[in-house]
Amino acid sequence: MRGRYGRFATASAIALSLCAVTGAAVQQAPNASPVYGVRLPAGYRDWQVVSVAHEAGGLNDIRVILGNDVAMRAYRTGKRLFPDGTMLARIAWKLVPSARNDAVFGKPQSFVAGDPTNVQILLKDATKFPATEGWGYGQFENGRANPDQGLIRTCYPCHARLPASEDLVFTAYAR
Repeated sequence: MRGRYGRFATASAIALSLCAVTGAAVQQAPNASPVYGVRLPAGYRDWQVVSVAHEAGGLNDIRVILGNDVAMRAYRTGKRLFPDGTMLARIAWKLVPSARNDAVFGKPQSFVAGDPTNVQILLKDATKFPATEGWGYGQFENGRANPDQGLIRTCYPCHARLPASEDLVFTAYAR
């Protein structure tokens, strides 16, 4: 196009084309969480245990928090802020009573992991996630990224309530 609006129209068309291509690429990205693009890392179940936790109330789940090698080095040396490349996985299951174990113990006292609920991933990359103090978030159910952007957008504000000395990480290392 030529004339007064020619350059603007051409630039707008290019920008719209780039947005369409970028949007398609994001939608086609395999198993990436919305907002942050965090993926479920291969082999995360082989990472080392950071700690375990029980969430009562409506969740009533049991969880294990795992860390990759970068995370574990930081935990063991007491390094805060966590370095880029730190990854934490939080795997949760419903907490259910174990009739089998209770029968062995002779009284109700045993609870075990029931059906899985979800896996959450935290990824530290200060360059990629500057708006959230370097952390990217993802939630996965049945191995698939939860597509709910509203849910994922609640992660950072919740983690941001922690003291700065915790680098937005809830879990302390259980030695």
